[in-house]
Amino acid sequence: MKKRRLAAWLMVLCLCAAALGGCGAKEEDKKADTAKEEQAKKDDKAKSQTPIKVGALKGPTAMGMAQMLDDNQYEFTISVSPDEIVPMIVQGQVDIAAVPANLAAVLYQKTQKQVNVLAVNTLGILYLVENGNSIQSVEDLKGKTIYASGKGATPEYALNSVLTAHGIDPLSDVTIEYKSEHAEVVAALAADPTAVGLLPQPFVTTAVMKNDQLRVALDLNELWESGTEDGSRLVTGVAVIRKGFLEEHPKEVKAFMDAYRKSVDFVNEDTQAAAEIIGNHDIIAKEVAVKAIPECSIVFVEGKEMKTMLSGYLNTLLGQNPETVGGAVPDDDFYYAR
Repeated sequence: MKKRRLAAWLMVLCLCAAALGGCGAKEEDKKADTAKEEQAKKDDKAKSQTPIKVGALKGPTAMGMAQMLDDNQYEFTISVSPDEIVPMIVQGQVDIAAVPANLAAVLYQKTQKQVNVLAVNTLGILYLVENGNSIQSVEDLKGKTIYASGKGATPEYALNSVLTAHGIDPLSDVTIEYKSEHAEVVAALAADPTAVGLLPQPFVTTAVMKNDQLRVALDLNELWESGTEDGSRLVTGVAVIRKGFLEEHPKEVKAFMDAYRKSVDFVNEDTQAAAEIIGNHDIIAKEVAVKAIPECSIVFVEGKEMKTMLSGYLNTLLGQNPETVGGAVPDDDFYYAR
């Protein structure tokens, strides 16, 4: 009888030990799961705190981001030439970049569709300027010499398209002479008072401030819109994003877009404060920025409206020279819509 009781007690003790062991194991599992959750939270927090790397060009594209430049959520690289930004996008050194519209299409093709366009950020910033007051309409350009920079790029194709749409043959009705730099265009205008120059903002403002004989005669953006019926616009710049970054950080990208739209509104509504920031970041001089902002067509257009205006513009470039858009107009996947 005693042996049976002893055996029973031993069995109870074994069961208790097993239960305690099981509880211990479960407790260890819980601790491990908690540790994993805490680490995941830390990783997510670290990701959200990592600044988004943004590239922009000196001029209207960077000017539109003025309110964001001192925000530690973003790490900006301001470049002089698009050639400096292209390798940064391809190599993943920047996540988002403001680039010329046609270059965005080229990047889409060359990266095997690993780039998306988020928004149009700059419309037409090209203007025809002259000494005097002789040019009042496109028809007045006939027989004139037009000095321009940007041969083989957007300025050339935009000018040709606008002239053709208004019944002027770029090859026979006008003489177009291309210079390598904007400063050479201004110098040519000084040497030939009867000529016309094609210049972008904010360089137009800088030139007019230095020479009060110069004046803006025609706005290429207005001429483009009056010569087309497809809803396209003369799109100068867009914001693009690496597709991989977009897929990994959708919330951060949406927050960036909200901040960008807010910044564009700020720049257009409070030019004085915006010019102060723009000058501090050596994008352009403050006194130039104050006068140039209203003429720089800084916008934030996304979604369907972006697609309509940009696709029409790219189709026009395709018709003149397919290489300017990478050989083909991007498909629907190019356009991001939230």
